[in-house]
Amino acid sequence: MPQATLRTDRIRLVPLSDDHLAHEIELDSDPEVMRYLGGTRTPEEVETWHRRRLAAAGRVPGLGFWAGFVDGRFVGWWLLEPPERPDQGPVEGQAELGYRLLRRHWRQGLASEGARELIRHGFEDLGLTRVFAETMAVNTASRATMAALGMRYVRTFPMDGDDPTPGSELGEVEYAITRQEWLARQATRA
Repeated sequence: MPQATLRTDRIRLVPLSDDHLAHEIELDSDPEVMRYLGGTRTPEEVETWHRRRLAAAGRVPGLGFWAGFVDGRFVGWWLLEPPERPDQGPVEGQAELGYRLLRRHWRQGLASEGARELIRHGFEDLGLTRVFAETMAVNTASRATMAALGMRYVRTFPMDGDDPTPGSELGEVEYAITRQEWLARQATRA
């Protein structure tokens, strides 16, 4: 199953491609966008990350990265990708959710709107059983988005390596939602 193009009321989510590299460079060169992600990246580093992002779509059918557009303008990217680390559990049936938006599009509800659509897509279209997300413990904005999506706090764990980012000593947090929890949430909203 190839990656689908997805739509929300405002966002068109298209599978990430080479056409989006310049947008990724803009995102990863903004110190505020990259504040909790280890700092800004050079265009060459972003190109290396871009190749990894494109490869994610080949690991599990239907999963990968999506570029988001509102009224034809790039606003950020979203991802649903298979777990990569042993501590994230088995690959089958679950995926990691993520998002990164240009700063000028923050606080407009776009992160949660796109993420909500990817969670729906994961459970309804791809048959996932669990979606999880991770961020630094000090990233209160991202944690609030995860909670607003119905994800629950699962754990705090140490960060890999010697990250000099302020707050890294507090570790990373994982939030998750299962298919059953998501279905129950949908039923209460109906």
